[in-house]
Amino acid sequence: MTTAVVILNWNGLKLLKEFLPSVANFSRPAQVYLADNASNDTSVAWTTANFPQVKIIQLSKNFGYAGGYNQALKEVKEEFCILLNNDVKVPKNWILPIIQLIEENNNIAAVQPKIKDYKKPDYFEYAGAAGGLIDYFAYPYCRGRMFNQIEKDEGQYNQIQEIFWASGACLGIRKSVFYEVGGFDEDYFAHMEEIDLCWRMRNAGFLTYYTPKSEIFHLGGGTLNTLNPRKTFLNFRNSLYNLVKNAPSRNIYIKLLLRLILDGFAAFYFLFQLKPMHFLAVIKAHFSFYNSFSKIKNKRVIKTPRKYYSKFSIVLEKFSFKN
Repeated sequence: MTTAVVILNWNGLKLLKEFLPSVANFSRPAQVYLADNASNDTSVAWTTANFPQVKIIQLSKNFGYAGGYNQALKEVKEEFCILLNNDVKVPKNWILPIIQLIEENNNIAAVQPKIKDYKKPDYFEYAGAAGGLIDYFAYPYCRGRMFNQIEKDEGQYNQIQEIFWASGACLGIRKSVFYEVGGFDEDYFAHMEEIDLCWRMRNAGFLTYYTPKSEIFHLGGGTLNTLNPRKTFLNFRNSLYNLVKNAPSRNIYIKLLLRLILDGFAAFYFLFQLKPMHFLAVIKAHFSFYNSFSKIKNKRVIKTPRKYYSKFSIVLEKFSFKN
């Protein structure tokens, strides 16, 4: 299977100088692409001068994450694409276990490696860790990371297994399936588009897997405490989008009502933490969701309903009196 590594970039020259060398040198047999979202720094010129083996996809404007990849993959001829953040360092032979796993099972549409913290390499990294899961109310979490609590990698997730969603920091995907389910939803703008994509693939009968035989090191570093209000807004709104677009029809409105109530508790928890802007971000996310409800509901396409959740409620588990 022909393979591409596609790095989306916007004004990321500093990151490219630190992280692109490992990707360019250690990703054989894949072809590495830099998909540039109309940067106004010298990202493209520097990459061309220093790594001529990296192919450049020059986009006409900044399409963001979802739109950028939707546009870029149209210009990639390879069958299997690994979407990689520009702040990821990779070791030698990182790519082969990912390719081998996707080749072993035609029902596997997406694969994620073990994602470790670039600054603390003994620990998992927030954005993906050892694979993503989801609860009954469509709140996402990761094996190796629950809310802002990050686990040390002690081999506890050293088994290949099915997961619910793969991190956008390093998402290996069959290009044919990507386009079969419609690619990334550009209405999300940013955050959780990969969860929506993996859920749509799951509803179409495909699988997403995690392999610990490959590991990468992601700079990342985002946690709930350091998110800005804009990110809080997008995370809450887009998670509601995921629920309405992809959850099975049975009890969907009861589930949605309970989810909105849980969001209310989360909003007041922000207020209790003296984060009024985050409180307002949740409220704004709800109003944005209400305004988009009809449009989002019309995007529901569920061919193969399957149980999707691994826990009933991570919010109740986190804030129960037992914890």
